[in-house]
Amino acid sequence: MTLELQGLTHVVGGRTHIHDTSLTLEKGTMNVLLGPTLSGKTSLMRLMAGLDTPTTGRIIWNGEDVTGQRVQDRKIAMVYQQFINYPSMTVYDNIASPMKLLGIDRAEIARRVKETAELMRLTPMLQRKPLELSGGQQQRCALARALVKNAGLVLLDEPLANLDYKLREELRAEIPKIFEKSGSIFVYATTEPEEALLLGGNCATLWEGRVTQFGPTSEVYRKPADATTARVFSDPPMNFLNVEKRGETMRHGKDDFSAAALGRHLPDGRYLAGFRPNHLKLDPSDGAIRFDTTLNVTEITGSETFVHLDHGTERWVGLIHGLRDLKPGQDLPVYLDPSRIYLFAEDGALVASAAYAEAA
Repeated sequence: MTLELQGLTHVVGGRTHIHDTSLTLEKGTMNVLLGPTLSGKTSLMRLMAGLDTPTTGRIIWNGEDVTGQRVQDRKIAMVYQQFINYPSMTVYDNIASPMKLLGIDRAEIARRVKETAELMRLTPMLQRKPLELSGGQQQRCALARALVKNAGLVLLDEPLANLDYKLREELRAEIPKIFEKSGSIFVYATTEPEEALLLGGNCATLWEGRVTQFGPTSEVYRKPADATTARVFSDPPMNFLNVEKRGETMRHGKDDFSAAALGRHLPDGRYLAGFRPNHLKLDPSDGAIRFDTTLNVTEITGSETFVHLDHGTERWVGLIHGLRDLKPGQDLPVYLDPSRIYLFAEDGALVASAAYAEAA
């Protein structure tokens, strides 16, 4: 069972919502669409579902061209950010409703509802109405209704975004286990890199209607194909610095550091160096590069502190463990292990990094 997107585009009113996209999604896989708001995640899902028709390209399901097929004729299920349940029905009837529409016999409906309710931990609530449930339980009810259809394709459009932190963490841990048992193809849209990493599976990063990279989630994170993917797969976004390589040295203004960690094979020239916020440190270490910055703003988030830094014309963000007595406006030296740097060519393509070298 596979879903193939072959050269899909979607143009509305002269504006391109989805640029030329080709993807192949396999049976039993979790596939995360990761990108900021308006990057094209929902537009791509609507094309997969048949809610919209592509301007060009084809959608192939198990070898059959379903590009023009109506959404009701496709074996799919969808769960949205704004979860939808029927308030006048019990949880049992909510879960059973899609099977009743398909004319499935009562005994089979009862078996599937019981099995799915146990999976979603809803068994004690089957005779309650949705408004008697917590937000997390209501979302589990919506997820159960999608799963019980035995759909080959399940589309989840930011399904946890409206839940509180504790419930999100709980369901994030449950969802991969639930989906692994179903054997369906799952597509999960999110704006959060952390959520993509927790869900695992495969990841497609999107930016302005383009899929910039697709592959195993951990690999896309460790080895972004280009600077755009690196920006998408980092929260806060990756920091960048223009550098020039001359022989054994990388230079930025008054800051020089060795090119050895990034590969001596690179030709001399201009590059874009990128590094994630959590790799900036306030304490020096052997071989670390020192950058002199000015502290702009601090944000304390419990055991961690975000520091917003000015480095010349660049604005950086650092994620520092622990609480520090820091004052906006003070000079603040920060340190970076050069092996943590990603180096991109002027066109944005990744050319060197420690992860790049390991994968080569």
